Amino acid sequence: MGQQQKGQGGSISSKDELGKIKDQKLIRLDAYVKGKWVSATGNKRFEVTDPGTHQTLGHVADMDAHDVSKAVDAASDAFGEWSKITAKERASLLRKWYDLIVANTDDLARLLTLECGKPFTEAAGEVDYGASYIEWFAEEAKRVNGDVLPTTNNNSRMVVLKQPVGVVGVVTPYNFPSAMITRKVSAALAAGCTVVIRPACETPFSALALCELAERAGIPPGVFNVVPCSKENTPEVGKELTTNPKVRKVSFTGSTNVGKLLMSQASSTMKKISMELGGNAPFIVFEDASIHEAAEQLLFCKFRNSGQTCVCANRIYVHDKVYDEFVSVFTSLVKEKLCIGHGLAPSTNFGPMITNHGLAKTEEHLQRAVKAGAKVVVGGNRANIEAGGDFFEPTVLVNVNNDVPMTCEETFSPLCPIYRFSSEEDVVRCANNVSVGLAGYFFSRDVGRIIRVAESLEVGVVGVNTGSIESEVAPFGGVKQSGVGREGSRYGIDDYLNIKYLNVVF
Repeated sequence: MGQQQKGQGGSISSKDELGKIKDQKLIRLDAYVKGKWVSATGNKRFEVTDPGTHQTLGHVADMDAHDVSKAVDAASDAFGEWSKITAKERASLLRKWYDLIVANTDDLARLLTLECGKPFTEAAGEVDYGASYIEWFAEEAKRVNGDVLPTTNNNSRMVVLKQPVGVVGVVTPYNFPSAMITRKVSAALAAGCTVVIRPACETPFSALALCELAERAGIPPGVFNVVPCSKENTPEVGKELTTNPKVRKVSFTGSTNVGKLLMSQASSTMKKISMELGGNAPFIVFEDASIHEAAEQLLFCKFRNSGQTCVCANRIYVHDKVYDEFVSVFTSLVKEKLCIGHGLAPSTNFGPMITNHGLAKTEEHLQRAVKAGAKVVVGGNRANIEAGGDFFEPTVLVNVNNDVPMTCEETFSPLCPIYRFSSEEDVVRCANNVSVGLAGYFFSRDVGRIIRVAESLEVGVVGVNTGSIESEVAPFGGVKQSGVGREGSRYGIDDYLNIKYLNVVF
């Protein structure tokens, strides 16, 4: 297949790297319920490993449905008091939590790299990005405004109140173990809700470290609860959060299939839901685009976190007139700028796959595309890194068939297929010809085309002449089967509030 990428890693010891964390109290192995660090029933634990070395990081409390029920009870008991303190007080506590996260960025980033695999610089960027949501919602807590409606009766007033929904079950994925928690939890706490968080079984350390800092910030017992669990216990824990009547809302980020299951379960008690689900983002390069700018942006947009992001470019469409030039420029960038290795090795900017399942899916999608006629021009193999771990080369393909899984499904991997197109109408049709619609990107200098294509793409977020779209001030979420609701921005707190109408006659 294509040229193998340079790699590095050396002899990395995951335990030694854990020992380099300055504040060792950030390394927590127990669950956190009602302000106390607790073990699971029967003291059961599950193993967490470094995907870059396959070495064990620790054994974390393996909570089951009974344990989670206790956490929900704690959150329910704490809700009454937490929801009644002033927004200014909640904002102050959130700000303290934000300040502690910023002060401990290096330690949090090292933990994140060890459990998730992403390069240290990228991990530090995630910690900072995640903290930005806490800062934002600390300020938004004081802006949850109601309304007084006009009435024709001088002896009455019509008032609209916004009140917190109650206990929120938060279920987060392994690819952003810090930011996905802060994005959800900061909005929930700002609104006056309490939370029970189930982090991904692959990456519980970041959640528990954030919990340690929330405790130091003074967030009261029962308001912030974390219940890690193994892959085996995940279905029953998820079902407890979605069916327990004391949980009034579920916020989930993950695959569309799991989201549908949780949504179905939550319907039994008519909970509010927020679902940020799978994507299959098109990345379109029109003939009038800046080729080098588009290629540079694609390098980031496709290969950040080794392609394991829900908004990464999955299908790259390039106009016939500039196709060969773009492929040449882009493949040169991939060869020159990406260095595979353990995330804590010097100059690494491309880490491992996080799960064995993800690696197997990557190889299957690649094999089926090649069998159908695709040609690999860069990469195409597992990378042999001295540190060990599940590494797959950044891979660029051309001549990809539209009917292969790589085109039709979210790959969630460093596979980068590049397709040709000849007209705006055809490429928009191809871009929209999927069941999901989270993010989309395109590059053009034609103002009319920018408006037409941006309005035509069936996605919730559009990047125009950029591959970077995330910000705490912007609403994030998808359409079609990419989910329900929005996170971040002034709209993000709405999903944690109920609207109550009062008709006051006097």
